[in-house]
Amino acid sequence: MDKPETHGGQILVDALKAQGVNRVFCVPGESFLSALDGLYQSGIDTVVARQEGGASMMAEAHGKLTGRPGVAFVTRGPGATNAASGVHVAFQDSTPMILFIGQVASDQKDREAFQEVDYRAMYGPLAKWVAEIDRLDRIPEYVSHAFHVAQNGRPGPVVLALPEDMLSGRGVAMPVGRATLASGQASSDDIAQITARLKAAERPLVLIGGGGWTGEAAQAIAEFARIAQIPVAASFRCQDFMSNDHPNYAGDVGIGINPKLAERVRNADVLCVLGPRLGEMTTSGYKLVSVPQPTQSLIHIYPDPDELGRVYRPELAVCARPNAVALQLRDAAQDAQADRVDLVRQVRAEYEAWQEPEETPGDLKMERVVKHLAAVLPEDAILTNGAGNYSAWLHRYFRYRNWRTQLAPTSGSMGYGLPAAIAAKLQAPEKEVICLAGDGCFQMVMQEFGTAAQYGANVIVLIADNGMYGTIRMHQQKHYPKRPSGTQLVNPDFAAIARAYGSFGALVETNEAFESALAEARAANAPAIIHMKTAPKALSPKLLLED
Repeated sequence: MDKPETHGGQILVDALKAQGVNRVFCVPGESFLSALDGLYQSGIDTVVARQEGGASMMAEAHGKLTGRPGVAFVTRGPGATNAASGVHVAFQDSTPMILFIGQVASDQKDREAFQEVDYRAMYGPLAKWVAEIDRLDRIPEYVSHAFHVAQNGRPGPVVLALPEDMLSGRGVAMPVGRATLASGQASSDDIAQITARLKAAERPLVLIGGGGWTGEAAQAIAEFARIAQIPVAASFRCQDFMSNDHPNYAGDVGIGINPKLAERVRNADVLCVLGPRLGEMTTSGYKLVSVPQPTQSLIHIYPDPDELGRVYRPELAVCARPNAVALQLRDAAQDAQADRVDLVRQVRAEYEAWQEPEETPGDLKMERVVKHLAAVLPEDAILTNGAGNYSAWLHRYFRYRNWRTQLAPTSGSMGYGLPAAIAAKLQAPEKEVICLAGDGCFQMVMQEFGTAAQYGANVIVLIADNGMYGTIRMHQQKHYPKRPSGTQLVNPDFAAIARAYGSFGALVETNEAFESALAEARAANAPAIIHMKTAPKALSPKLLLED
């Protein structure tokens, strides 16, 4: 231990560099000044967001894209509470992430000091592990453990609190090398049982999704499906796990599911679930699969043993990481009986028919917008979105052709699209990044457009403006017809906001104007906002307001 003494903030940054961290997201605060000093000239790209919720969502999106924990720093109290939104996304989406929070000095604890919060109590239900580092010499140990917890088993967020005096104290501590992850493989007997049950099935369906996947695993499951002749569906907002052009791709099992695909799920004799939890969104409110005893023969493969059997009783439960099992299934794939070729063709035809646009009212139609995006964008373009009815057109009509080209919160968090798009563009500046947002969704985070402008993250934001919180208005019309309450929005000129930042902005009200504006935005070499005026009565691809 011949290293010179340094402050805890530098020891923390050295520990992050040892884990391979090259970018962090933050909103600065006086509670972690030493960590900010450690980041100075560290070689770690420090992205300063406008609000902690944006910073934490950027870190979550970074974790989704890279498979490595996204890292965010926020200050104590209000900063920590703001950041909770991104941590919740990471937890429900099974994304590796680490949130560092400044904390009051240790000699002021439990006095309700300025902005003091008990983070173990606050974040306990939202994170895989919450801890407070009370000794400078243990910083590398805590950081190493955090990276192991965030990535092993079911990936998820970790929260570490940093007392101010611990960070500013001086000492010596050696960093610990990169986290060593468990292989997560299934046993050979498990793989043999899975392949045998699928081979013998007449109406099998594989459902893929969840966290812990890789591009190699996505290719492997596509190859397995081709050899075994099995239709494959993607769980909610996991549509980029398999090329939507693949002949075995059946569509997405989530909100607004194709009714024919819903029937395929219900009537499958063997349902092999590789990665998803089988939560509310993926099961249409726990109706596609009966609770607790499914009518299908359920094979559930999941990396957390506590989830297996939690809601549904599987006939075969396998505790393993989906990326590892996908590779094992590919290597063990067996040719299927000839009549399964017809099954795959039928399921694919149903998906193709569902892709045909249904016309909705208005001069600017979301189905035309999304179909145009699918036609002109390169296959590696990344699309992001938050929550709202506008996303239903994207889910239904866009075809994702490459791994990690869809960034969307399975937690249903509004405001996610813009921070995610910024993180994506910073990580992959060579790719086109398009954010779709509703007028309500965008206004929850629109200050982060300033972050995009500051860092030259040339994202294109498409804002569907129907003057209301459309999803809630839809539910109101269903339960309390013609009694709108609390859902109307009076919106600004969003395009003018972009121009105020020296960026590209356009207001469009027709399909033709949108296509022209998109071409200009793609050529602008600047962040862009296209403000799309849409018809309020076009609530979804299939529902009108009066319906």
